[in-house]
Amino acid sequence: MFFRTDMAVERRDLYKNANKLEDEINGIECEEEKVNDTTITRVKITNSEGERALDKRIGNYITIDVKKVNNITTEKEQEIIDIVSKELSAIIEKHVKSNEEILIVGLGNENATPDSLGSKVVQNIEITRHIKIYLPNAIDKNTRSVSAITPGVLGTTGIETVEIVKGIVDNIKPKLVIAIDSLCSKNIDRINKSIQISDTGIVPGGGVGNRRAELSKDTLNVPVIGLGVPTVLDAATIVIDTLNACDMEVNENELVDKMKLNNFNFIVTPKEIDDLINNMTNIVSEGINMSL
Repeated sequence: MFFRTDMAVERRDLYKNANKLEDEINGIECEEEKVNDTTITRVKITNSEGERALDKRIGNYITIDVKKVNNITTEKEQEIIDIVSKELSAIIEKHVKSNEEILIVGLGNENATPDSLGSKVVQNIEITRHIKIYLPNAIDKNTRSVSAITPGVLGTTGIETVEIVKGIVDNIKPKLVIAIDSLCSKNIDRINKSIQISDTGIVPGGGVGNRRAELSKDTLNVPVIGLGVPTVLDAATIVIDTLNACDMEVNENELVDKMKLNNFNFIVTPKEIDDLINNMTNIVSEGINMSL
């Protein structure tokens, strides 16, 4: 079945439904936790069979599903930030020591709102590398060295993102990279309401059919944590969900094929995307700052 999605938890559900599986997929471990009305789903791919089923690398994928982001209260926002920080810290601690340097990479196109999350988050990150180098007495010696970059996109730079990031990694030699990007989902309820954290790297543009070279340990020679928020979905998803809501039978594969054939396979984002991106920017950036 053809659906664009970057979300490991959705790929798991799709595979189980398509193969009519009641038990867990071989090579996949999954657990769910509730914190008030926020759901945390941890999917772990443990072998090559799990890799093939989800078309994702062996590793950990954490999805934080939030009920409501627009008009969010200060208390609720802080609760979500705490969850993001806790989950991200747990993954960071698996790969680097508490005083080792980290590079933050904000992916995407800052001039396209649904794709601007990465660049907006980087603007709010607490950068310390230059202070530790030039004003070491002005900062606690145990403070982690943090640097950040927004490399832009191939269409505006003419350079593949991985080439830019690898050049920086080779020069400043961080021990870990955290890459932030906008993602694609197949679930309307997850658009701008979910956060995925993984320790397997990230493929810019993968969810919208514009795959670029991946950022991963294989390409950068350091561990890469991918952190993303789904901001867009396939038009076919909306059509199918609408027909199902009207109790109309639909052959999903046939409908998707027809939409592709007629060039109706659009990528869609909510009309209030500006406000939603701003809300998620604060949650993600503060979650990262707390975890570091």
